[in-house]
Amino acid sequence: MRFLDVLIGSVAVTAALAAPASQADGNLTPTRTIKGKRASKFQFVGVNQSGAEFGNKDLPGTLGKHYTWPVRSTIDTLMSKGFNTFRIPFMMERLIPNQLTGSINTAYAQGLQDIVNYVTSKGAYAVIDPHNFGRYYDKVITDVAGFKAWWTTTAKLFPTNDKVIWDTNNEYHDMDQTLVFNLNQAAIDGIRAAGATSQYILVEGNSWSGAWTWVSSGNGASLLNLKDPQDKIIYEMHQYLDSDGSGTSTACVSSTIGTERLQAATNWLKANNKKGLLGETAGGANAQCIGALTGMLSYMAANSDVWTGWLWWGGGPWWGDYIYGMEPPSGTAYTKVLPSLVPYI
Repeated sequence: MRFLDVLIGSVAVTAALAAPASQADGNLTPTRTIKGKRASKFQFVGVNQSGAEFGNKDLPGTLGKHYTWPVRSTIDTLMSKGFNTFRIPFMMERLIPNQLTGSINTAYAQGLQDIVNYVTSKGAYAVIDPHNFGRYYDKVITDVAGFKAWWTTTAKLFPTNDKVIWDTNNEYHDMDQTLVFNLNQAAIDGIRAAGATSQYILVEGNSWSGAWTWVSSGNGASLLNLKDPQDKIIYEMHQYLDSDGSGTSTACVSSTIGTERLQAATNWLKANNKKGLLGETAGGANAQCIGALTGMLSYMAANSDVWTGWLWWGGGPWWGDYIYGMEPPSGTAYTKVLPSLVPYI
């Protein structure tokens, strides 16, 4: 999410502590999920579960004051609705502090391992998402070898869990295009060097990894030749439906904007025999946005040969009355948007 790198400090988080904790869900239209089977055309459908990346200006930060971890009961409730994938944002600096080639912070790693192991033990996928925008301590990462080392150390936390999915970094932006390629390739190489050979790797692009600018920004051309010896790369793109695509408004441009913004990226995926995932998407709880969202997801379902799925932004126990909140029992999107999304789960 674009605004997280400036949004959340200890004051906002402290205030958010008053937000409702995750608990048993209310009455919503049941999904089409049959126990053990999913009727969806998508391989991955889920929710970003925020919290561990909060307070990103307070490093290392204090658990319960500056950051938190997702709640197990939320995972249970969302899985009961048919969701099978949970992207877990966290901070690189908290997991491996001080330097990219440093050692794991065992306390923070334990929090990550606890929620990831819970998600995967329930049969769902956990996306490991260093939510850093291509930065480390607010500076653009230029140490490609160090980035590979960071990833090798991190991947050793879950080297054999085939329900884990690796996300190289959230929303690179305002960076040299070749550097973004090199960082993605270094992450792939570092993950595989750790012995993590069975899992998918999500690669993200420059320009906030936007689907609507995937081709025009140069991401398509520059990231086309990323190599994975396991051939399990998925191109992760993000798409919001407000006027500037930032995901900061409840207004959507039109009821067809979702489909329109995915067309060029879809054509690129098809032309190059690649797979894509919409790693972040959302819209306001109103008729026009719901129409735009369902139209977009219908378009993706019709092109499920290249689109592996979609993840909503966002959930997490500290969002409170966030405009796109998918946190049960009372999140805005959970109560007002989710019923319309059921056919695409």
